Amino acid sequence: MAVSTLDRYRMYRDSAYQRRDAMSLTKKVALALGFAILIGLMAQIRLPIPWSPVPITGQTFSVLLAGVLLGRWWGGISIALYIGLGAAGLPWFTGWSGGISHLAGPTGGYLIGFVLAALFIGSFTSKFFKSRSFLRMLGLMLFANFVLIYVPGLLQLNLWLNLVSGSTIGFAQTLTMGLLPFIAGDVVKVVAAALAARGLLPKFADNTNMDRSK
Repeated sequence: MAVSTLDRYRMYRDSAYQRRDAMSLTKKVALALGFAILIGLMAQIRLPIPWSPVPITGQTFSVLLAGVLLGRWWGGISIALYIGLGAAGLPWFTGWSGGISHLAGPTGGYLIGFVLAALFIGSFTSKFFKSRSFLRMLGLMLFANFVLIYVPGLLQLNLWLNLVSGSTIGFAQTLTMGLLPFIAGDVVKVVAAALAARGLLPKFADNTNMDRSK
């Protein structure tokens, strides 16, 4: 019986996923660095917002996929590499910039949230294989995006605004600057990431061949 293109893709995907956990440490670090580079490139897809120090970028999509494809720890490690090397001066933060000042700036909290989101998504998709359906993945990614990324992001943005302005900035104004302009675009990125995860992740438990039909 001839094997369809879709079946060949599934066999290749499942084989690649199983090989991921068996990779050497050197290869895992190289893969994490590759995703860090991707996140740096996506940071350059930038749309400034006139009333906010936080621009719209394409990073969220790649951050969520890092958690999906690299697994429990290595997704978070890839984001940590991106932040650490950027803080050390590698110019791949938004606007081809670098330096430790970014960690204390208006977007520093979002960077920390990226690590939390990648660790959360990677842990769930590795440990609970039933979470790999589109709707479950969408729910997990919405939580990771709007809670794990935005809570530390908004807290640091509010602190930064109050320190820089010298006057009290209310949290409602912080939401106007740091959340509301991003909701529609983030929903689109999260849906795209959930669709990508649905196609890229095998539908069986790690290191087994069970439950492929779901």
